[in-house]
Amino acid sequence: MSFAVRAWTSFLIMAALFLWVGLAQSWNVSLAIFNLCLISSLTALGLNMQWGYAGLFNAGVMASTAVGGLAAILVSHSPVGEAWSAGASGLLMSLLILLGLIFGVLGLRRTMAPGALRASLLVLVVVGGYALLRFFFDEAAQAIEAVDPGKTGFLGGLGLPVLSSWLAGGLAAAGVAWLIGRISLGLRSDYFAIATLGISEITISILKNEDWLTRGVKNVTGLERPVPYELELQQATWFVKAVQALSGIQEESALNETLVSASGVFVKLCYSALFLTVLLVILGLAVKALHSPWGRMMRAIRDNEVAASAMGKDVVARHRQVFLLGSAVMGIAGAMLTTLDGQFTPGAYNPLRFTFLIWVMVVVGGSGSNLGSVVGAFVVWFLWIEAEPTALWAMGHVIEWLDESSPLRQPLLDAAPHMRMVVMGSMLLLVLRLSPGGILPERTSQSG
Repeated sequence: MSFAVRAWTSFLIMAALFLWVGLAQSWNVSLAIFNLCLISSLTALGLNMQWGYAGLFNAGVMASTAVGGLAAILVSHSPVGEAWSAGASGLLMSLLILLGLIFGVLGLRRTMAPGALRASLLVLVVVGGYALLRFFFDEAAQAIEAVDPGKTGFLGGLGLPVLSSWLAGGLAAAGVAWLIGRISLGLRSDYFAIATLGISEITISILKNEDWLTRGVKNVTGLERPVPYELELQQATWFVKAVQALSGIQEESALNETLVSASGVFVKLCYSALFLTVLLVILGLAVKALHSPWGRMMRAIRDNEVAASAMGKDVVARHRQVFLLGSAVMGIAGAMLTTLDGQFTPGAYNPLRFTFLIWVMVVVGGSGSNLGSVVGAFVVWFLWIEAEPTALWAMGHVIEWLDESSPLRQPLLDAAPHMRMVVMGSMLLLVLRLSPGGILPERTSQSG
Protein backbone atom coordinates (compact mmCIF):
# COMPACT_ATOMS: atom_id res chain seq x y z
CA MET A 1 0.00 0.00 0.00
CA SER A 2 1.46 3.36 -1.02
CA PHE A 3 2.11 6.19 1.41
CA ALA A 4 -0.70 8.34 -0.04
CA VAL A 5 -3.23 5.52 0.20
CA ARG A 6 -2.19 4.80 3.79
CA ALA A 7 -2.50 8.48 4.70
CA TRP A 8 -5.93 8.95 3.15
CA THR A 9 -7.17 5.67 4.63
CA SER A 10 -5.94 6.63 8.10
CA PHE A 11 -7.59 10.05 8.05
CA LEU A 12 -10.84 8.69 6.63
CA ILE A 13 -10.99 6.07 9.38
CA MET A 14 -10.36 8.74 12.02
CA ALA A 15 -13.07 10.95 10.49
CA ALA A 16 -15.51 8.04 10.66
CA LEU A 17 -14.60 7.44 14.32
CA PHE A 18 -15.18 11.09 15.22
CA LEU A 19 -18.49 10.96 13.37
CA TRP A 20 -19.44 7.84 15.33
CA VAL A 21 -18.62 9.51 18.67
CA GLY A 22 -20.62 12.58 17.67
CA LEU A 23 -23.68 10.51 16.81
CA ALA A 24 -23.40 7.91 19.61
CA GLN A 25 -22.27 10.21 22.46
CA SER A 26 -22.34 13.92 21.62
CA TRP A 27 -20.71 16.40 19.27
CA ASN A 28 -19.24 18.23 22.25
CA VAL A 29 -17.37 15.05 23.26
CA SER A 30 -16.26 14.40 19.68
CA LEU A 31 -14.90 17.94 19.22
CA ALA A 32 -13.24 17.91 22.64
CA ILE A 33 -11.32 14.76 21.65
CA PHE A 34 -10.53 16.31 18.25
CA ASN A 35 -9.04 19.44 19.83
CA LEU A 36 -6.84 17.42 22.16
CA CYS A 37 -5.76 15.30 19.18
CA LEU A 38 -4.63 18.49 17.42
CA ILE A 39 -2.59 19.60 20.44
CA SER A 40 -1.14 16.10 20.86
CA SER A 41 -0.23 16.12 17.16
CA LEU A 42 1.81 19.26 17.67
CA THR A 43 3.60 17.74 20.68
CA ALA A 44 4.32 14.53 18.74
CA LEU A 45 5.59 16.60 15.82
CA GLY A 46 8.06 18.34 18.13
CA LEU A 47 9.30 15.01 19.50
CA ASN A 48 9.57 13.62 15.97
CA MET A 49 11.91 16.49 15.09
CA GLN A 50 14.22 15.42 17.90
CA TRP A 51 13.97 11.64 17.55
CA GLY A 52 12.95 11.16 13.91
CA TYR A 53 15.31 13.78 12.50
CA ALA A 54 18.33 13.47 14.78
CA GLY A 55 17.90 10.35 16.94
CA LEU A 56 17.74 12.28 20.24
CA PHE A 57 15.98 10.20 22.89
CA ASN A 58 14.27 12.98 24.84
CA ALA A 59 12.53 11.57 27.95
CA GLY A 60 11.67 15.07 29.18
CA VAL A 61 8.80 16.02 26.87
CA MET A 62 6.79 16.87 29.98
CA ALA A 63 9.14 19.73 30.85
CA SER A 64 8.70 21.46 27.50
CA THR A 65 4.91 21.29 27.62
CA ALA A 66 4.84 22.48 31.23
CA VAL A 67 7.14 25.43 30.50
CA GLY A 68 4.93 26.34 27.55
CA GLY A 69 1.90 26.27 29.85
CA LEU A 70 3.73 28.44 32.37
CA ALA A 71 4.56 30.97 29.66
CA ALA A 72 0.87 31.13 28.77
CA ILE A 73 -0.06 32.40 32.23
CA LEU A 74 2.96 34.69 32.54
CA VAL A 75 2.00 36.40 29.30
CA SER A 76 -1.80 36.38 29.22
CA HIS A 77 -2.82 36.57 32.90
CA SER A 78 -3.40 40.06 34.25
CA PRO A 79 -0.72 41.31 36.68
CA VAL A 80 -1.40 41.26 40.41
CA GLY A 81 -0.47 44.80 41.44
CA GLU A 82 -0.42 44.16 45.20
CA ALA A 83 1.96 41.23 44.74
CA TRP A 84 4.31 43.30 42.61
CA SER A 85 4.31 46.04 45.23
CA ALA A 86 4.99 43.52 48.00
CA GLY A 87 7.85 41.55 46.48
CA ALA A 88 9.08 42.94 43.17
CA SER A 89 12.02 44.81 44.71
CA GLY A 90 13.17 41.70 46.58
CA LEU A 91 12.97 39.58 43.43
CA LEU A 92 14.92 42.18 41.47
CA MET A 93 17.62 42.20 44.14
CA SER A 94 17.70 38.38 44.05
CA LEU A 95 18.16 38.47 40.28
CA LEU A 96 21.00 40.96 40.52
CA ILE A 97 22.71 38.83 43.19
CA LEU A 98 22.30 35.71 41.03
CA LEU A 99 23.82 37.45 38.01
CA GLY A 100 26.64 38.78 40.16
CA LEU A 101 27.26 35.30 41.54
CA ILE A 102 27.43 33.78 38.04
CA PHE A 103 29.75 36.43 36.66
CA GLY A 104 31.86 36.31 39.84
CA VAL A 105 32.41 32.57 39.52
CA LEU A 106 33.18 32.84 35.80
CA GLY A 107 35.57 35.73 36.45
CA LEU A 108 37.49 33.83 39.12
CA ARG A 109 37.80 30.77 36.91
CA ARG A 110 39.16 32.81 34.03
CA THR A 111 41.51 35.16 35.87
CA MET A 112 43.03 32.89 38.49
CA ALA A 113 45.20 29.86 38.02
CA PRO A 114 43.92 26.57 39.46
CA GLY A 115 44.96 26.04 43.02
CA ALA A 116 43.96 26.16 46.66
CA LEU A 117 43.47 29.93 46.65
CA ARG A 118 41.06 29.88 43.69
CA ALA A 119 39.14 26.95 45.15
CA SER A 120 38.80 28.74 48.49
CA LEU A 121 37.59 31.96 46.86
CA LEU A 122 35.10 30.06 44.72
CA VAL A 123 33.65 28.33 47.78
CA LEU A 124 33.47 31.64 49.63
CA VAL A 125 31.75 33.43 46.73
CA VAL A 126 29.25 30.62 46.12
CA VAL A 127 28.32 30.09 49.77
CA GLY A 128 28.13 33.80 50.55
CA GLY A 129 26.23 34.63 47.38
CA TYR A 130 23.75 31.80 47.93
CA ALA A 131 23.08 32.88 51.53
CA LEU A 132 22.51 36.47 50.42
CA LEU A 133 20.30 35.32 47.54
CA ARG A 134 18.11 33.19 49.79
CA PHE A 135 17.72 36.05 52.27
CA PHE A 136 16.21 38.43 49.70
CA PHE A 137 14.39 35.76 47.69
CA ASP A 138 12.65 34.04 50.61
CA GLU A 139 11.45 37.34 52.03
CA ALA A 140 10.09 38.46 48.64
CA ALA A 141 8.41 35.12 47.92
CA GLN A 142 6.68 35.05 51.30
CA ALA A 143 5.43 38.61 50.83
CA ILE A 144 4.01 37.78 47.39
CA GLU A 145 2.33 34.55 48.49
CA ALA A 146 0.69 36.37 51.43
CA VAL A 147 -1.31 38.64 49.08
CA ASP A 148 -4.84 37.18 49.08
CA PRO A 149 -3.57 33.57 48.75
CA GLY A 150 -7.07 32.18 48.18
CA LYS A 151 -7.37 34.05 44.87
CA THR A 152 -3.93 35.25 43.85
CA GLY A 153 -0.78 34.84 45.96
CA PHE A 154 1.40 35.13 42.86
CA LEU A 155 2.71 37.84 40.54
CA GLY A 156 0.32 37.16 37.68
CA GLY A 157 1.31 37.93 34.11
CA LEU A 158 1.68 40.73 31.63
CA GLY A 159 -1.95 40.89 30.52
CA LEU A 160 -1.08 40.53 26.81
CA PRO A 161 -3.36 38.92 24.17
CA VAL A 162 -3.69 35.22 24.77
CA LEU A 163 -2.58 34.22 21.26
CA SER A 164 0.77 35.90 21.86
CA SER A 165 1.30 33.50 24.77
CA TRP A 166 1.51 30.58 22.34
CA LEU A 167 4.58 32.10 20.69
CA ALA A 168 5.96 32.94 24.14
CA GLY A 169 5.44 29.30 25.16
CA GLY A 170 7.59 28.16 22.26
CA LEU A 171 10.32 30.67 23.06
CA ALA A 172 10.30 29.76 26.77
CA ALA A 173 10.52 26.03 26.04
CA ALA A 174 13.36 26.67 23.59
CA GLY A 175 15.19 28.68 26.27
CA VAL A 176 14.90 25.85 28.78
CA ALA A 177 15.96 23.38 26.07
CA TRP A 178 19.08 25.47 25.43
CA LEU A 179 19.98 25.15 29.11
CA ILE A 180 19.26 21.41 29.12
CA GLY A 181 21.26 21.02 25.93
CA ARG A 182 24.27 22.78 27.41
CA ILE A 183 24.17 20.27 30.26
CA SER A 184 23.14 17.07 28.53
CA LEU A 185 23.87 17.12 24.79
CA GLY A 186 27.07 15.30 24.00
CA LEU A 187 26.24 12.51 26.43
CA ARG A 188 25.62 9.00 25.19
CA SER A 189 21.97 8.41 24.17
CA ASP A 190 20.98 6.47 27.29
CA TYR A 191 22.62 9.02 29.58
CA PHE A 192 20.91 11.82 27.66
CA ALA A 193 17.52 10.15 28.18
CA ILE A 194 18.14 9.81 31.93
CA ALA A 195 19.32 13.42 32.16
CA THR A 196 16.27 14.81 30.35
CA LEU A 197 13.93 12.72 32.48
CA GLY A 198 15.57 13.97 35.68
CA ILE A 199 15.56 17.60 34.58
CA SER A 200 11.91 17.23 33.58
CA GLU A 201 10.98 16.02 37.06
CA ILE A 202 12.96 18.89 38.61
CA THR A 203 11.07 21.37 36.41
CA ILE A 204 7.68 20.03 37.50
CA SER A 205 8.78 20.06 41.15
CA ILE A 206 9.70 23.74 40.83
CA LEU A 207 6.35 24.58 39.25
CA LYS A 208 4.51 22.75 42.05
CA ASN A 209 6.37 24.49 44.86
CA GLU A 210 7.06 28.05 43.70
CA ASP A 211 3.68 29.56 44.60
CA TRP A 212 4.85 33.11 43.94
CA LEU A 213 5.25 32.18 40.27
CA THR A 214 2.57 29.55 39.54
CA ARG A 215 0.38 29.33 42.68
CA GLY A 216 1.72 25.77 42.96
CA VAL A 217 -0.91 23.12 43.60
CA LYS A 218 -3.55 25.83 44.09
CA ASN A 219 -3.55 26.26 40.29
CA VAL A 220 -4.03 29.39 38.19
CA THR A 221 -7.57 29.78 36.90
CA GLY A 222 -9.60 32.35 35.01
CA LEU A 223 -7.27 32.70 32.03
CA GLU A 224 -8.51 34.71 29.07
CA ARG A 225 -9.74 32.85 25.99
CA PRO A 226 -9.25 33.64 22.30
CA VAL A 227 -12.80 32.46 21.55
CA PRO A 228 -16.25 33.57 22.81
CA TYR A 229 -17.67 32.33 26.10
CA GLU A 230 -20.65 29.99 25.99
CA LEU A 231 -22.82 32.26 28.15
CA GLU A 232 -22.16 35.22 25.86
CA LEU A 233 -23.22 33.16 22.85
CA GLN A 234 -26.41 31.99 24.55
CA GLN A 235 -27.36 35.63 25.13
CA ALA A 236 -26.37 36.87 21.66
CA THR A 237 -29.32 37.55 19.38
CA TRP A 238 -27.55 36.41 16.20
CA PHE A 239 -26.60 33.09 17.78
CA VAL A 240 -30.11 32.43 19.14
CA LYS A 241 -31.62 33.14 15.71
CA ALA A 242 -29.06 30.92 14.00
CA VAL A 243 -29.82 28.02 16.35
CA GLN A 244 -33.56 28.50 15.87
CA ALA A 245 -33.17 28.51 12.10
CA LEU A 246 -30.99 25.39 12.05
CA SER A 247 -32.93 23.39 14.63
CA GLY A 248 -36.44 24.63 14.00
CA ILE A 249 -37.08 24.70 17.76
CA GLN A 250 -39.22 27.53 19.09
CA GLU A 251 -40.37 26.23 22.49
CA GLU A 252 -38.38 28.07 25.20
CA SER A 253 -37.22 25.22 27.46
CA ALA A 254 -36.18 23.02 24.54
CA LEU A 255 -34.48 25.99 22.88
CA ASN A 256 -32.48 26.80 26.03
CA GLU A 257 -31.22 23.24 26.22
CA THR A 258 -30.24 23.32 22.55
CA LEU A 259 -28.49 26.67 23.01
CA VAL A 260 -26.33 25.25 25.78
CA SER A 261 -25.20 22.35 23.59
CA ALA A 262 -24.82 24.49 20.46
CA SER A 263 -22.72 27.13 22.25
CA GLY A 264 -20.32 24.42 23.44
CA VAL A 265 -20.03 23.05 19.91
CA PHE A 266 -19.43 26.53 18.47
CA VAL A 267 -16.68 27.32 20.99
CA LYS A 268 -14.95 24.00 20.32
CA LEU A 269 -15.16 24.62 16.57
CA CYS A 270 -13.45 27.99 17.09
CA TYR A 271 -10.67 26.28 19.04
CA SER A 272 -10.43 23.63 16.30
CA ALA A 273 -9.93 26.31 13.64
CA LEU A 274 -7.15 27.99 15.64
CA PHE A 275 -5.37 24.75 16.57
CA LEU A 276 -5.67 23.34 13.05
CA THR A 277 -4.20 26.52 11.57
CA VAL A 278 -1.18 26.36 13.90
CA LEU A 279 -0.71 22.64 13.23
CA LEU A 280 -0.84 23.03 9.45
CA VAL A 281 1.61 25.94 9.46
CA ILE A 282 4.15 24.09 11.64
CA LEU A 283 3.60 20.82 9.75
CA GLY A 284 4.29 22.60 6.45
CA LEU A 285 7.47 24.16 7.81
CA ALA A 286 8.57 20.82 9.27
CA VAL A 287 8.08 19.03 5.95
CA LYS A 288 10.08 21.69 4.09
CA ALA A 289 12.85 21.53 6.69
CA LEU A 290 13.03 17.74 6.62
CA HIS A 291 13.50 17.62 2.85
CA SER A 292 15.89 20.54 2.65
CA PRO A 293 19.70 20.18 2.73
CA TRP A 294 19.49 20.82 6.48
CA GLY A 295 17.08 17.92 6.90
CA ARG A 296 19.25 15.57 4.85
CA MET A 297 22.22 16.58 7.00
CA MET A 298 20.24 15.84 10.18
CA ARG A 299 19.27 12.39 8.92
CA ALA A 300 22.88 11.70 8.00
CA ILE A 301 23.93 12.59 11.54
CA ARG A 302 21.16 10.40 12.92
CA ASP A 303 22.18 7.41 10.82
CA ASN A 304 25.94 7.68 11.40
CA GLU A 305 27.34 10.32 13.74
CA VAL A 306 30.93 9.20 13.24
CA ALA A 307 30.74 9.52 9.46
CA ALA A 308 28.99 12.89 9.69
CA SER A 309 31.62 14.16 12.11
CA ALA A 310 34.38 12.95 9.78
CA MET A 311 32.76 15.01 7.01
CA GLY A 312 33.20 18.13 9.13
CA LYS A 313 29.70 18.40 10.65
CA ASP A 314 29.43 19.73 14.20
CA VAL A 315 27.22 16.97 15.60
CA VAL A 316 26.66 18.50 19.05
CA ALA A 317 25.76 21.90 17.58
CA ARG A 318 23.28 20.34 15.13
CA HIS A 319 21.78 18.25 17.94
CA ARG A 320 21.39 21.39 20.02
CA GLN A 321 19.71 23.13 17.10
CA VAL A 322 17.09 20.44 16.48
CA PHE A 323 16.57 19.97 20.21
CA LEU A 324 15.64 23.65 20.51
CA LEU A 325 13.30 23.50 17.51
CA GLY A 326 11.48 20.41 18.75
CA SER A 327 11.15 21.79 22.28
CA ALA A 328 9.79 25.08 20.91
CA VAL A 329 7.02 23.19 19.09
CA MET A 330 6.21 21.27 22.29
CA GLY A 331 6.13 24.57 24.19
CA ILE A 332 3.58 25.98 21.75
CA ALA A 333 1.46 22.87 22.27
CA GLY A 334 1.74 23.28 26.05
CA ALA A 335 0.60 26.90 25.85
CA MET A 336 -2.32 25.90 23.61
CA LEU A 337 -3.37 23.21 26.11
CA THR A 338 -3.33 25.72 28.99
CA THR A 339 -5.44 28.10 26.89
CA LEU A 340 -7.91 25.32 26.08
CA ASP A 341 -8.22 24.30 29.74
CA GLY A 342 -8.47 27.92 30.91
CA GLN A 343 -6.16 27.08 33.82
CA PHE A 344 -2.63 26.02 34.66
CA THR A 345 -2.42 22.90 36.83
CA PRO A 346 1.17 21.94 37.70
CA GLY A 347 0.02 18.79 39.50
CA ALA A 348 -1.56 17.44 36.31
CA TYR A 349 1.77 17.04 34.54
CA ASN A 350 2.90 13.43 34.76
CA PRO A 351 5.28 11.31 32.64
CA LEU A 352 2.56 8.89 31.50
CA ARG A 353 0.42 11.55 29.84
CA PHE A 354 3.06 14.04 28.73
CA THR A 355 6.01 11.79 27.82
CA PHE A 356 5.12 8.12 27.43
CA LEU A 357 1.96 8.68 25.37
CA ILE A 358 3.75 11.15 23.12
CA TRP A 359 6.44 8.57 22.45
CA VAL A 360 3.77 5.99 21.61
CA MET A 361 2.23 8.48 19.17
CA VAL A 362 5.54 8.96 17.36
CA VAL A 363 6.35 5.24 17.23
CA VAL A 364 2.85 4.20 16.12
CA GLY A 365 2.64 6.97 13.53
CA GLY A 366 6.14 6.40 12.15
CA SER A 367 9.44 7.75 13.45
CA GLY A 368 10.86 10.34 11.09
CA SER A 369 7.51 10.89 9.34
CA ASN A 370 5.88 14.24 10.07
CA LEU A 371 2.47 13.21 8.80
CA GLY A 372 2.89 9.90 10.61
CA SER A 373 3.30 11.75 13.92
CA VAL A 374 0.00 13.52 13.32
CA VAL A 375 -1.78 10.28 12.45
CA GLY A 376 -0.22 8.54 15.45
CA ALA A 377 -1.37 11.33 17.76
CA PHE A 378 -4.95 11.05 16.50
CA VAL A 379 -5.02 7.26 16.79
CA VAL A 380 -3.40 7.03 20.21
CA TRP A 381 -5.29 9.87 21.87
CA PHE A 382 -8.64 8.74 20.47
CA LEU A 383 -8.10 5.21 21.76
CA TRP A 384 -6.78 6.50 25.09
CA ILE A 385 -9.98 8.48 25.67
CA GLU A 386 -12.52 6.04 24.23
CA ALA A 387 -11.02 2.81 25.62
CA GLU A 388 -12.63 3.23 29.04
CA PRO A 389 -16.23 4.05 27.98
CA THR A 390 -16.08 1.37 25.28
CA ALA A 391 -14.84 -1.18 27.82
CA LEU A 392 -17.61 -0.21 30.25
CA TRP A 393 -20.17 -0.64 27.47
CA ALA A 394 -18.74 -4.03 26.52
CA MET A 395 -18.52 -5.24 30.12
CA GLY A 396 -22.10 -4.11 30.68
CA HIS A 397 -23.24 -6.41 27.89
CA VAL A 398 -21.08 -9.26 29.15
CA ILE A 399 -22.47 -9.21 32.68
CA GLU A 400 -26.00 -9.35 31.31
CA TRP A 401 -25.27 -13.03 30.64
CA LEU A 402 -24.12 -13.61 34.22
CA ASP A 403 -26.32 -14.40 37.18
CA GLU A 404 -26.95 -11.55 39.66
CA SER A 405 -25.08 -13.48 42.34
CA SER A 406 -22.07 -14.22 40.14
CA PRO A 407 -18.78 -13.12 41.76
CA LEU A 408 -17.46 -12.10 38.32
CA ARG A 409 -19.83 -9.19 37.79
CA GLN A 410 -18.11 -6.57 39.94
CA PRO A 411 -14.51 -7.53 39.03
CA LEU A 412 -15.39 -7.21 35.34
CA LEU A 413 -16.81 -3.71 35.86
CA ASP A 414 -13.83 -2.72 38.01
CA ALA A 415 -11.43 -3.90 35.28
CA ALA A 416 -12.99 -1.73 32.57
CA PRO A 417 -11.21 1.55 33.48
CA HIS A 418 -7.85 -0.21 33.21
CA MET A 419 -8.49 -1.43 29.68
CA ARG A 420 -6.85 1.65 28.19
CA MET A 421 -3.46 0.30 29.31
CA VAL A 422 -4.21 -3.04 27.67
CA VAL A 423 -5.38 -1.27 24.51
CA MET A 424 -2.25 0.90 24.34
CA GLY A 425 0.09 -2.06 24.80
CA SER A 426 -1.80 -4.24 22.33
CA MET A 427 -1.90 -1.49 19.71
CA LEU A 428 1.82 -0.79 20.08
CA LEU A 429 2.71 -4.47 19.73
CA LEU A 430 0.35 -4.89 16.77
CA VAL A 431 1.77 -1.93 14.87
CA LEU A 432 5.37 -2.91 15.54
CA ARG A 433 4.65 -6.48 14.42
CA LEU A 434 2.72 -5.69 11.24
CA SER A 435 4.33 -2.37 10.28
CA PRO A 436 7.65 -1.81 12.11
CA GLY A 437 8.03 1.61 10.48
CA GLY A 438 4.68 2.79 11.85
CA ILE A 439 1.36 3.54 10.16
CA LEU A 440 3.02 6.06 7.83
CA PRO A 441 6.71 5.11 7.64
CA GLU A 442 9.40 7.69 6.95
CA ARG A 443 9.97 8.64 3.31
CA THR A 444 13.23 10.22 2.23
CA SER A 445 12.55 10.98 -1.40
CA GLN A 446 9.20 12.78 -1.09
CA SER A 447 7.57 15.05 1.43
CA GLY A 448 5.64 13.34 4.21
